[in-house]
Amino acid sequence: MVSRVLTVMNEEGFHIRTAAALAGAMGRYPCRVSIIFNGNEYDAKSTLNIVTACIKCGNDFELVCDGEQEAEALETAVDLIQTGLSA
Repeated sequence: MVSRVLTVMNEEGFHIRTAAALAGAMGRYPCRVSIIFNGNEYDAKSTLNIVTACIKCGNDFELVCDGEQEAEALETAVDLIQTGLSA
């Protein structure tokens, strides 16, 4: 298991387009990918789950990857989030 605390840099936070970009990227990995925010856990492979988390610009959250290719999944997610989820 690997994890990292990240800050949402996108001005609009996680909305449908940005959540879909993250969920789509994470769906390519076989590991479990979760977002921990405000004491709740959300499936980071689900656009709806990410949007439901209501994560806004400037909010910190923990991204947890557990399983096969976990390090690669975390690296991809970090790159996406740090570039504002423009992918």
